[in-house]
Amino acid sequence: MKRSTIFAISLIIGISFFGLLLLQGRIIASMVKMRKEQFDETVLRALDRTSRDLERNETFRYLETVAAKMDYNADNLPEEIQTARLEETLTLGDTTWKATPFQIKTQIKQPSKMPKALTLNPSTTIDAANQRFQEFVRNAYLYQKGVLDEVIYTILYNASEKDFRDRIDFRLLDRNLGNELAAGGITLNYHFMVLDANGQEVYRCADYSETGENHSYTQTLFRNDPSQKMGLLRVHFPQMDSYILGVASKMIPVLVFTIVLFITFCFTVWLIVRQKRDTEMKNDFINNMTHEFKTPISSISLAAQMLGDKSITKSETMIDNLSGVIVNETKRLRYQVEKVLQMSLYEKGNIRFNEREIDANVVIDDVVNTFQLKVRQNGGTLTAALDAEDAAIYVDEMHFTNVVFNLMDNAVKYRRDDEPLQLKVATRTQGSNLVVTVEDNGIGIRHEDLRHIFDRFYRVHTGNQHDVKGFGLGLAYVKGMVDLMHGTIKAESEFGRGTKFIITLPLID
Repeated sequence: MKRSTIFAISLIIGISFFGLLLLQGRIIASMVKMRKEQFDETVLRALDRTSRDLERNETFRYLETVAAKMDYNADNLPEEIQTARLEETLTLGDTTWKATPFQIKTQIKQPSKMPKALTLNPSTTIDAANQRFQEFVRNAYLYQKGVLDEVIYTILYNASEKDFRDRIDFRLLDRNLGNELAAGGITLNYHFMVLDANGQEVYRCADYSETGENHSYTQTLFRNDPSQKMGLLRVHFPQMDSYILGVASKMIPVLVFTIVLFITFCFTVWLIVRQKRDTEMKNDFINNMTHEFKTPISSISLAAQMLGDKSITKSETMIDNLSGVIVNETKRLRYQVEKVLQMSLYEKGNIRFNEREIDANVVIDDVVNTFQLKVRQNGGTLTAALDAEDAAIYVDEMHFTNVVFNLMDNAVKYRRDDEPLQLKVATRTQGSNLVVTVEDNGIGIRHEDLRHIFDRFYRVHTGNQHDVKGFGLGLAYVKGMVDLMHGTIKAESEFGRGTKFIITLPLID
């Protein structure tokens, strides 16, 4: 499958998952918003009903008080009492009362407890009777209206004269508020406080505390009174957020499963891309290995044919040259095969690792001396700055030698054509570690390639240059060996200016 096809399919599925997540998020947001609106409406309706109940309870209490006074006064008032405009002082013997005109009129002209029948003379016509009945009803209505107006005026006048605190039964207010909220389906804990018209606190629940934003609701008390006689009820719900967000709990499992599927999809795509990359690198490895083996095999075959061809006169010098070609190409083949076998053994975990104490400076110096000729043949210079005072490490000497050799060999392979190679190997002590650096001024490594250089079969692209041979196993082998030595390796590079490898290994205590 082509990369473009994989990318297109992944993009379509990714957009679909993203749209699904976005849709679920909007659904949850809509549910939360609807729950909040329902909560607000229920609370405001409960507060309005509580306020009405408060006013109605005050009216009932006042009427009960008036009725009790009227019953008491009706048994003791004399017939001589006259009606006053606003208030009268009523005296009977040693007893004195203060009564409103309504009380006095009601007590003097006590209505009959039995309804009076509407009597008509036999000579009265139906029209006259109907007219008399209408007049009776009108007079009764006007009387009852006057009585009701007097009652309302008296209640408002006397109630507004009371202290604001005395007008409210806070326990009854709390009970009514709880009942109204429960009737609306809200059973959350709440706290409330009451303020007067001046904003002074009149009552507060013992555990009242306004935590959280937009958790409080307010309601005006005694709305029909003058503004200076009104009050304010403030209710706070500490657990409102959990109550409102609880509606989204049913959608959370769906959202979680969607996210899990999306993560699984991303991981699967990553595996597919990685597998495709590994396949491509393995194919490149096979092609490179074929070319690497083909050249020495051809040289050996040609040399063997020339040695076996009796028609060709062979001098001693020619025989030595042909023998040398066979020996060198055989070594080259053995080196390539050994590299593949070492990497294979490392991957299987069967590599032999014979650790012993060595002096890193001595081993590196031997490698430098051996490699010096190869660097000079390519027109470069190799310098060593082995400044580590303590270079005793516990590693496998052969693999440590191969690590340093591979890094130096890479520097030669990826040298620049327009500038002589400058290769530098250095050691230094850093705390309880030995630091080995191999630095060159070659073509460098791009940033996007730098993180993959230690992967198996990975080879840095060199543009149109195809003269660099290899399997892509050298740096993977180096990384594996350094890990087995309990060390670390990292690369620093700037494209076009060179590369620096830094190896850190623990020193022997």
